[in-house]
Amino acid sequence: MTVTRGLEGIVATTSSISSIIDDTLTYVGFDIDDLAENASFEEVIYLLWHRRLPVASELEELKKQLAQNMALPQEVLDHFKMYPIDKVHPMAALRTAVSLLGLYDNEADIMDEEANYRKAIRLQAKMPAIVTAFARIRKGLEPIAPREDLNFAANFLYMLSGKDPEPIAVEAFNKALVLHADHELNASTFTARVCVATLSDVYSGVTSAIGALKGPLHGGANEAVMKMLKEIGTLENVEPYIRGKLANKEKIMGFGHRVYRKGDPRAKHLRLMSQKLTELTGEPHWYQMSTEIEAIVTGEKNLPPNVDFYSASVYHSLGIDHDLFTPIFAVSRVSGWLAHILEQYDNNRLIRPRAEYNGPGMQQYVAVELRG
Repeated sequence: MTVTRGLEGIVATTSSISSIIDDTLTYVGFDIDDLAENASFEEVIYLLWHRRLPVASELEELKKQLAQNMALPQEVLDHFKMYPIDKVHPMAALRTAVSLLGLYDNEADIMDEEANYRKAIRLQAKMPAIVTAFARIRKGLEPIAPREDLNFAANFLYMLSGKDPEPIAVEAFNKALVLHADHELNASTFTARVCVATLSDVYSGVTSAIGALKGPLHGGANEAVMKMLKEIGTLENVEPYIRGKLANKEKIMGFGHRVYRKGDPRAKHLRLMSQKLTELTGEPHWYQMSTEIEAIVTGEKNLPPNVDFYSASVYHSLGIDHDLFTPIFAVSRVSGWLAHILEQYDNNRLIRPRAEYNGPGMQQYVAVELRG
């Protein structure tokens, strides 16, 4: 056997959902640049699940289904109030809530294609409600019910703040959702597929994926980027801070990507939104600091920024708490997870790799009283 640590370069399955070829990301053959500039997140959900863009009536039906399924069971809201709020990270709350949702879904263990699709609708719809409800409950505020007249992006921002979001905020958030929707066989998606390849249920698959996304080497990077920006504080501190990190061979979060060599194609879209939003909020220093960091790290290490780097200042400018950045990633990426889960069910084979053993050779059992 040949060992490939991290499975780097290993092709584990075939998929018709998304591709990364020559540093170009596509969803079902559509370039991410095209979708980021033109598509609504609802269109992207439909595209990932059906492998084609919806016609107008199909898009309206999907929007209606998502809006009608956003409300959470009261039991989930009550559960949030039992958490030790000051100790619970929102990703842990999200992971637990998604698992809990499965207890209140009468179709949770029904595995036919139609039931799984209905569960996908419910999960996609409820993810933003989970994140926004927990964010409010931990501050002593009541959750806000979704509105059927708002699209997916606007509903999230409305449920979080209780205010009608500005058009530029909706545009920025929609763009972020589109950019994060899927990314081939990333760690959380692979985790979801491994889980449901055992013919476990959709809720288990998504719960597993959230657990993988929680790590700072995957979804947690954008929160770490904002923490770094806050530590630096001012534009004048960027150079000594970053050069000190580089000299100590410390990792700069938000840079480099295992599958991209020339740069993450998603980053430029959030870079532009960061510039617009930080100017609008009167905090252009976040964008200026980010571009200065980019210049140093890319110049010194030849590492361009990835999608996490500029998403941090975008979400900050939208008034979103920093520890909600990774849950927002999940609100988007669940569309891809569900697409991959449904695809795995359609052509399933148990995923069971091997490991090369490097422990002791053959040993003999010795009774406990004879062990020295």
